Amino acid sequence: IKAGGISVLTGWLFYHELWSLIIVSPFAVWMYRYMESAKLEQKKSEFLLQFKEMTESVASALNVGYSAENAFKEAGKEMKILYPDSTLINRELEYMVRKIRLQIPLEQILHEFAERVELEDVKSFSTVFAAAKRSGGDMMAIIHNTATQIGEKIDVKREIDIILAAKRFEFKIMCVIPYAMILYMQISFPEFMQSLYGNVIGIGVMTTCLGTYVFACILGAKMIKIEV
Repeated sequence: IKAGGISVLTGWLFYHELWSLIIVSPFAVWMYRYMESAKLEQKKSEFLLQFKEMTESVASALNVGYSAENAFKEAGKEMKILYPDSTLINRELEYMVRKIRLQIPLEQILHEFAERVELEDVKSFSTVFAAAKRSGGDMMAIIHNTATQIGEKIDVKREIDIILAAKRFEFKIMCVIPYAMILYMQISFPEFMQSLYGNVIGIGVMTTCLGTYVFACILGAKMIKIEV
């Protein structure tokens, strides 16, 4: 809805014609994918924090003498205190606990869990955990190291977000300015702006401006995006 609304506004400001939606449709697709990517990145960061806390909870349970299976059950109880039942980590833990009660091997459960969430940290944890459980390795050390590595990644990402916060705000402002300028010109100087609508030359000028604007938005979005 948001992407569609921005596209309709763009078409109206640049062309004042209904057929302009065809021209701005690629921009709408890019806008939708950009917002979807940002939302997925946010959910990924939130889940990694939840997963870190889950591993710490499992490590604490192992430290007091619980078996690996029972440690995950205890972690499920603790995570329900920290987060609502609707969060992904609680849904996954509940599903995992049900499988543990059905006597399904924990290595298989973690492998399926890693395949569902599709995150590299979770896949690495599942692989190392399964290998350690089969060989009798130090489970406490493995889980503690996993939590530490994820915590360090989260801290680095937060530092980058803080550094780029001002630039991201500036980017959002710069994206809005062209709309504000065109709207101001239409309200203040309608006779001047009228020459840019309803004729071939005007459409060409506005299309060039729109293309330059979209290119700048795409370039700016790539510049402020840093993968951790």
